[in-house]
Amino acid sequence: MAEPILPGPLAVRVRAPAKINLTLRVGPARPDGFHPLATVYQAVSLYEEVIAMPAEPGVIDIRVSGEGADQVPADDRNLAHRAAALLARRTGMSLGVRLSINKSVPVAAGLAGGSADAAATLLACSVLWELDLDHEELLPLAAELGSDVPFALLGGTAVGSGRGEAVAPALARGSYHWVLAFADGGLSTPAVYRRYDELGPTPPEPFEVSAGLMNALRSGDARRLGPELINDLQAPALDLMPSLRKLVALAEEYQALGVVVSGSGPTVAFLVESEADAVDLTVALSGSGLCRSARYVTGPVQGARVLGV
Repeated sequence: MAEPILPGPLAVRVRAPAKINLTLRVGPARPDGFHPLATVYQAVSLYEEVIAMPAEPGVIDIRVSGEGADQVPADDRNLAHRAAALLARRTGMSLGVRLSINKSVPVAAGLAGGSADAAATLLACSVLWELDLDHEELLPLAAELGSDVPFALLGGTAVGSGRGEAVAPALARGSYHWVLAFADGGLSTPAVYRRYDELGPTPPEPFEVSAGLMNALRSGDARRLGPELINDLQAPALDLMPSLRKLVALAEEYQALGVVVSGSGPTVAFLVESEADAVDLTVALSGSGLCRSARYVTGPVQGARVLGV
């Protein structure tokens, strides 16, 4: 595993959060192959960190450390590499950067860790290259990179539409306690969508986020939010990884307020009422043998932010 690049006097350090989908409604594939989405994102306190340092013109060098680093490419297949290249291309200048990515979000877990890396890279490179671009100006570039990248910039709680890339802050109150159960292995997002198509999508009518979920968020009441958690990709994710069924079933045993597979999975998010409940459930899940590990997080949190220059 490559050692991370240590920050120097000209380094910019940025962190960006993982996300969970409180609701994810998925329509049938469009002619371009993408599925229309109606979703509500929430950013949670599990972060990716990116350090950007100057490099020779045209050079984009990436080193990855931390959770699942050996599974992450360090070339132009990496979304952070593509983010830096896109930003440099749009400036019309030959700019270079050395990126150190320190991962805490599991790979292919439905938590948008790669998208968080890309969002952090856009912000870090903007500061490093003195482009003077704010979050709003970076959002269109983020949307070109992937469905979840704009939300990783925005953070908080937000409604997503289109492919998920069109985001707007949601009217939401309160802070929520989540326990994330990380399954052994990952799920390919394209594979989950293919299975969704094979099972026969049944998008809701009207195709929108439910009023019940939005009212629960406005109230700040976790007990009201729990029953509103829904993910149309949950069924195909469970079909591809049947072991998740037992994990989801633990929600009732441990009296979680709600449970949902995050995004395309296989991470399972449990909503609980308090920090004490979260700690108890984290211990129980960690010892259940049904997941690789479990992590207590809270949400919502801020999107990509500069930690130091």
